[in-house]
Amino acid sequence: MNELILASVQWAQVGIVIGIFAAIAVLLTVCILLVAKFCKTNPDEKVEAILSHLAGANCGGCGCSGCAGFAAKLARGEATLGDCHVTQKTEKEIIAGVLGVPFEDAKPTVAVCRCNGGMNATDAFEYSGAIDCNEENKLYGGHKDCKYGCMGGGNCVRVCPESAICLKEECANVDPDRCISCGACITTCPKGLFERIPADAKVYIACSSHDKGKAVMDVCKYGCIACGKCAKVCPSGAITMVDNLPVIDYEKCIKCGKCAESCPRNTIQTRY
Repeated sequence: MNELILASVQWAQVGIVIGIFAAIAVLLTVCILLVAKFCKTNPDEKVEAILSHLAGANCGGCGCSGCAGFAAKLARGEATLGDCHVTQKTEKEIIAGVLGVPFEDAKPTVAVCRCNGGMNATDAFEYSGAIDCNEENKLYGGHKDCKYGCMGGGNCVRVCPESAICLKEECANVDPDRCISCGACITTCPKGLFERIPADAKVYIACSSHDKGKAVMDVCKYGCIACGKCAKVCPSGAITMVDNLPVIDYEKCIKCGKCAESCPRNTIQTRY
């Protein structure tokens, strides 16, 4: 039976069909190769040059998802080198040359958490949901009576690429020796508690509450009560009171530490 079937097959026609398919396959392959050669989209050489000199931390502190996105924004003129706090000065100088812009050196900075509450702040309720600051913040602004302070969810800890942040007494604390000032914590914190200060700054304000004295005292042991003593004792006039909080002008600060010594609430923290 099988022999009859094989005998009835017109092998010449089968060979022609196979030949046609083979020719089509070869033709399609040639077309694909030609399209790939002549229609290839080359990456922007400027973007590639910028990217090769960025730190490659992909920390997101610049507001982009990674260094590639930041390089593209730099090339389009939609960002500045000052937005990146991780790339070394020498590399930034090269990038400035690629961009054709003057290089302006910025002073080194570190991040600090402007809260000293944690276990020292009273609880409004017991929170038992997801250990996530963004999620907790959706529930009445978190479980703390102070709605400005750290909730201790640890989002900043998890995003820090250098493990420079830990929870100390349920409040975020930054290790300045590890911090690279990438800004990942700044963009992550739903309370906006993190900010950059000069790396050589001696003091910083560890409170973000804009409430008045008694309201602060009722909810936090270390919150600023806007007494203004720090501004009064500052010999260089570097501190001013703005919306019930002291603001330090680090250009004027002489690092004497008198503000921290005079603070009755331990709100002004000394870094060294």
